[in-house]
Amino acid sequence: MAGRRRNIMVSDAKGVCPWRNWLRPGTVHKVLTEVQDVGTLIVEKAAEKTHIPIWGVVLILIAIILLICLGCVFLLRRQWRKFRAGKGDKAKPDAADTSSLLINADKTAVNDDEEVEEVKPVEKLGRLNYKLEYDFNTTNLTVSIMQAADLIAMDSGGTSDPYVKVFFAGDKKKKFETKVHRKTLNPVFNETFVYKTLPFADIMAKTLMIQCFDFDRFSKHDQIGEIRLAMCQIDLTAPFEGWKDLDPPLDEDSDALGDICVSLRYVPTSGKLTVCILECKNLKKMDFGGLSDPFVKINLYLNGKKFKKKKTSVKKNTLNPYFNESFTFELTAEQVPKAHIVLTCLDYDRIGTCDPIGKVTSELNPKQPTCPKDILMVAVGPNQEGKGLQHWMDMVNTPRRPIAQWHSLQDPEDFKPT
Repeated sequence: MAGRRRNIMVSDAKGVCPWRNWLRPGTVHKVLTEVQDVGTLIVEKAAEKTHIPIWGVVLILIAIILLICLGCVFLLRRQWRKFRAGKGDKAKPDAADTSSLLINADKTAVNDDEEVEEVKPVEKLGRLNYKLEYDFNTTNLTVSIMQAADLIAMDSGGTSDPYVKVFFAGDKKKKFETKVHRKTLNPVFNETFVYKTLPFADIMAKTLMIQCFDFDRFSKHDQIGEIRLAMCQIDLTAPFEGWKDLDPPLDEDSDALGDICVSLRYVPTSGKLTVCILECKNLKKMDFGGLSDPFVKINLYLNGKKFKKKKTSVKKNTLNPYFNESFTFELTAEQVPKAHIVLTCLDYDRIGTCDPIGKVTSELNPKQPTCPKDILMVAVGPNQEGKGLQHWMDMVNTPRRPIAQWHSLQDPEDFKPT
């Protein structure tokens, strides 16, 4: 054993383990000198290539080293925070703490609900007294506007000049109005209006509109409120009289009927006209629930007479139906100047007749007879103006290409061909 230790000491003395030489002062100084020489050489070469003074290169290197150190410190600090956060997540709350948190959450939710309810106050617009009576022998419907009470003030003086309009939704052609009562919030009308020869089945599919307005001599009349009565929910076997609160008027313009997007494509070689009903938007509410069951009828007229007709499928409970349905008509190039298309948007009713929502006509000669005036329309042709003219001319001038265009549905009373 002693001999073995002696051999190790001898081997160390002879330099078999060279790592001991690095611990000598002379060796460390020599290594540092070599590192300094190499660093100086690198700095001089960098200064020579970049044309920067030596001190400038040294400052850049120092800045780089500082940035590296700061990055390392930032990473270490971030890892340390994650480590501490992980330790904190391991501590789970007790069952009592969890139950208290749930109770507090429930209380907060209740308080939020109470706040929401407080934010929505109900505004009283007033009440209206009306009377309905139907005569099964003469099929006449009598609507009586008796009086109104507690109307809101629409004028600056704290009063209103109220009057009432009565009509069926989707049919303003037969509309009644009461007299204007000046400066009162509790007018007594006592006026009666009669709808003659109105079958009972048709009445059950209609909605009676009673709208109250404030008369203004020099501006648009302000609507105070309205009542929508679904006739199918009223027992007409006996006279019906009652009071009802006025509902707020609709936000949208009551005269707006909606828009329809139509694509027209004509191929002269094959003599085919393709009409694609794409979609409708913002249709007028026709049903009691505030929706409609719209579908579109396509009628092709030739020389003023109905030539062919087709219709789309019915879209249930929507005011923005999407159809994307195409229909093809055979039409020669000689027949095109004598033809026009009538698009009618209707509300489907299982009982009674379907209520028209609006109509669009596409024609080359608007002087030809187009359709009955009791249906809503928009004319499209070379003698028209705006979008109607542009749509038809684009289809004729660009054959074989589908041309899509939005059209606004209009009332025939407002329709004036140019």
